[in-house]
Amino acid sequence: MTDAPTALSRPSSVLRLIAASPLTLWVAFVAAHLVLGLLALYAPGLPLGDVTLVYRFWIEEALGGGLWVGIDTAWVYPILALVPMLLATVFGPDQYGATWLSLVMVLNAVAFGFVTGWGRRPERIAAGWWWIAFLLLLGPIALARIDSVTVPIALVGVLLLASRPVLASALLAVATWIKVWPAALVLAALIAVRDRLRIVAGAAAVTAVVLIGALLLGATSSVLSFITEQTGRGLQVEAPVSTVWLWLAKAGVPGAFVYYDTGILTYQVEGPGSGFAAGLMTPLLAVAVFAISALAVVAVRRGAAVGDLLPPLSLGLVTALIAFNKVGSPQFVSWFAVPIVLGIVTSAAGWGRSFRVPAILVLVIAALTQVVYPYLYNWLLSLDLLLLVVLSARNLLYFALLAWAIRAIVASPHWAEEHPVGEDGLQTVWPIRLTDGSAQPQAAKG
Repeated sequence: MTDAPTALSRPSSVLRLIAASPLTLWVAFVAAHLVLGLLALYAPGLPLGDVTLVYRFWIEEALGGGLWVGIDTAWVYPILALVPMLLATVFGPDQYGATWLSLVMVLNAVAFGFVTGWGRRPERIAAGWWWIAFLLLLGPIALARIDSVTVPIALVGVLLLASRPVLASALLAVATWIKVWPAALVLAALIAVRDRLRIVAGAAAVTAVVLIGALLLGATSSVLSFITEQTGRGLQVEAPVSTVWLWLAKAGVPGAFVYYDTGILTYQVEGPGSGFAAGLMTPLLAVAVFAISALAVVAVRRGAAVGDLLPPLSLGLVTALIAFNKVGSPQFVSWFAVPIVLGIVTSAAGWGRSFRVPAILVLVIAALTQVVYPYLYNWLLSLDLLLLVVLSARNLLYFALLAWAIRAIVASPHWAEEHPVGEDGLQTVWPIRLTDGSAQPQAAKG
């Protein structure tokens, strides 16, 4: 006599049950951060170098009676970047790196709670697992730069846009005053969300407080120096546009080479036409952002709903900031976590198109980035053929991702035909607005 196998007796069903457990998800989250923390501290290539060498130097110099960057002198970062750098000194300079990693883990844990609904939103489990996979594939750089502080703040911000627009825009503004890139998310919200006055109010309030505080601390023009400090830079090695000159240098073209810029502490490329390209990139970036925004405005006027438009618009603007940037630092890839998680969560509840394709593309981009940095970065600098191929493939994927986002923006009014819009301009059942899980999500579309 034999019994028919039950669903739970099948290994795949057991694995799905375990993966769906909030406890399993949180254990994996903590384990991933421990692994990344160890890599950041001890992996070859000094992945935590900017934190332990540069950030700590700035703070020790200031606390020792020297100049405060961003206040007494011009700085490449907005002034609120000083806050996490100062917090990392709480347990002393010898523990600066470990304290920084702990700070980032705490911020990520708060954001992870919002992403997964604190274990009460089973439809968001996939978004949680995706973020864990993304962090591991990107590697230690995901925790080891100032960008690591802005990502969780921005994540909470976008997830609160529908239910708490003032608080959401305030959080996005705080993240922007730490590192500029979340301004793209503020722009996306201003276009896609109809309740724009609240978004403006939250961002303006934070900006006013920051500017007044900076002036009281003695900052003058230095408080906005981060806007101009990047304009004179050349082409950084990892930037998509720099791929051309890396291959020229590999081919032995006269005048094409990689060099270290001691002024901004980074490797750049030089070669025929590189100066012209460096000067062109900032205007080109502005044109790209304007064009994507214009497409989104047209979509809004054609009836695109916020749940359909906001995720691909956020992805498109963030991707443009990377694809058309003459700076190509590996930590920029960490920005993708925000629009992708937003897209997965929104799609899981039935809004817009599936985010499976961009989610997979970004995972591949993250993995290729970790291959390049930090472990084999010296191979890239020596123009190793394999690393040039890996970097070129990664940079091409940026434009594939951008093409997908633009197509989704253009198609968003089509999806909006099935979605009711409330009087406040937000979908009446937009998943991010639901906090009690009482409403049933619509079936996700492919």
